[in-house]
Amino acid sequence: MSPDELVTQFCAEWSDPDPAAIADYFSEDAVYHNIPMEPVCGREAIREFVAGFVAAFGGIEFRVQRQVGSVGSADDAGGNGVIMNERVDVFDINDTRVELPVVGVFEIADGKITAWRDYFDMAPIQAATAGG
Repeated sequence: MSPDELVTQFCAEWSDPDPAAIADYFSEDAVYHNIPMEPVCGREAIREFVAGFVAAFGGIEFRVQRQVGSVGSADDAGGNGVIMNERVDVFDINDTRVELPVVGVFEIADGKITAWRDYFDMAPIQAATAGG
């Protein structure tokens, strides 16, 4: 699977998330960083973070607007590259629908996500949590 296909499939997983299945996309030493917050390091810690998110909010729809990237050399069969997407993440907090603009950066090595950084403004989330 190409890095682009991997990230596309990964984003689709979130609509009906299984924390173990999502964590399996990551390398053992991966780093997940929602830039306004502290990074989460390691596949198991990422699985726990996803499980907590799912328990609090349920599924999330990733509406990918654009996705671009660069991949390793033509002879690289391992699926290495960097994929970036611009998307709107849609989920509910306290009966409030949140549509959060996000830019995601995914580093892929040997068919696994080694780093995932999401850049977004916390204000829509803070407004929704203040309402409940």
